[in-house]
Amino acid sequence: MDSVEILKRLIAFPTVSHASNLALIEFVMEILRDKGVVCELIHDKDKQKANLFATIGPADRPGVMLSGHTDVVPVDGQNWTVPAFALTEQAGRLYGRGTADMKGFIACALSAALRATDMDLHTPLHLALSYDEEIGCVGVRSLIDTLEKAPVRPLLCIVGEPTGMDVATGHKGKTAARCTCTGREGHSALAPLAVNAIHMGADFVGELRAEQDRLAQHGAQDEDYDIPYTTVHVGKMNAGVALNIVPNLCTLEFEIRNVAADDPATIMDRLRVAAGTIEKNARKIAPEAAVAIDVTNTYPGLDVPRTSNAVTFVKSLTGAYNTIKVAFGTEGGLFNQRLAIPTVICGPGFMAQGHKPDEFVSVEQLNQCDQMLDALLDRLSDGSALPAF
Repeated sequence: MDSVEILKRLIAFPTVSHASNLALIEFVMEILRDKGVVCELIHDKDKQKANLFATIGPADRPGVMLSGHTDVVPVDGQNWTVPAFALTEQAGRLYGRGTADMKGFIACALSAALRATDMDLHTPLHLALSYDEEIGCVGVRSLIDTLEKAPVRPLLCIVGEPTGMDVATGHKGKTAARCTCTGREGHSALAPLAVNAIHMGADFVGELRAEQDRLAQHGAQDEDYDIPYTTVHVGKMNAGVALNIVPNLCTLEFEIRNVAADDPATIMDRLRVAAGTIEKNARKIAPEAAVAIDVTNTYPGLDVPRTSNAVTFVKSLTGAYNTIKVAFGTEGGLFNQRLAIPTVICGPGFMAQGHKPDEFVSVEQLNQCDQMLDALLDRLSDGSALPAF
C-alpha cells in the first residue's frame, strides 16, 4: 500500500479526541501483522483508546522512531465543501480532516514500515502512534512510561507534525491553568456590600495582560519564532447567573506558551502573588473570598541545538540547509525531556491548513516525505554505524 492509499483509509476513521481511536489502531495492526510485525498496545484506563508501538528490524538494539498522533480536532460548526472524513483529491491536493495534522505523516510512516519489512535492517525502525495529543499531549505519556522501562530506547525520534518538510528544532512549552475566583453574592442594588467574582476575575485578567507586556518587553527572546517571546493568553471565562445578582463565582482558563529560556513555574509564581493581592483586597469585605490557581496540563518545549548530530542527520535525509522552529506544541518535548531521546520535527503539509475546514496536504508534500523515509531506510539498512545522537 502506498501513502495515498493508506491515507485514504486513515481519514475514514473519525478519530476526534472525544472519540475512540481503536478502529484506526486495529487497521494499523492488521496491515503490520500481515507483514509479521508485532505491535504493542498501551490502552487508556477505559480501554477506549490506545497508543501503538512497533519495531521493524532487530529488536535488541535502538533505532529511529517515527512518532505521530492519531487524534484530530472536531469539524463541528465548520463549513466544509468536501466530506471531512473521506479523502478527496483535487488538483494535486488531498482533502480531509487530519490530512495535514497529521495523518499524512502517519500514512507515509506506515508505508515506509511496510517497505522496511522486506529489507534487511541493521538498525531498527520504530513506530509510535498516540492518542489525545490535541488536548495537551495526554495519551503519549503512558507510552513514554512504557519506553522508560524498556531495555532499549530509540536513538532518535522524528515527530511528523506538518512543517512543510522543513526540519524544526524546537517549539514552545505550554502550561494550562484555571483560576477560580470566589466572592460573595448579593442583590445588585446593594452591590458594594457584596464581592463581585467577575470583577475579581477581571482584575486577574489585568494581571495576566500586565505579565504579557512584561514578557514582551523584558522577557527572553528567540527570533526563530514568529512571536519571539513567551505569551500569556486567556481562552475562557465563565460567571454569572442573572443581572440582578452579584456573582459569587468566576472561573477563567489561561495558558502560558514559553520559550526555552523562560521558566513557566517562575511566571506562575508571579501570577500567584498577584492573585494573592486580589484575594486580600476582597477579604476586606468577605473573609471567604479566594483566588485559586490550578495547573490543568503542562508539557515542555523542545529546543534542540541546530548543530546537533540529530539535526544534521535528519537534514541529510531531506536535503535541507536551514532549520525552523514551530509555534504549535508537539509530543517531541516529552520524548526529549523524559527519555532523553534527541528529537526533531519534520513532516508533510502546513499547520496553516490544519484545524480548519477543507484541510489538505499536497501530493507533492507526501512524495517528499516518502523520499525522506526512503533515505532513512537506506541508512538503517546500511551496516555502517549511525552517528552518535
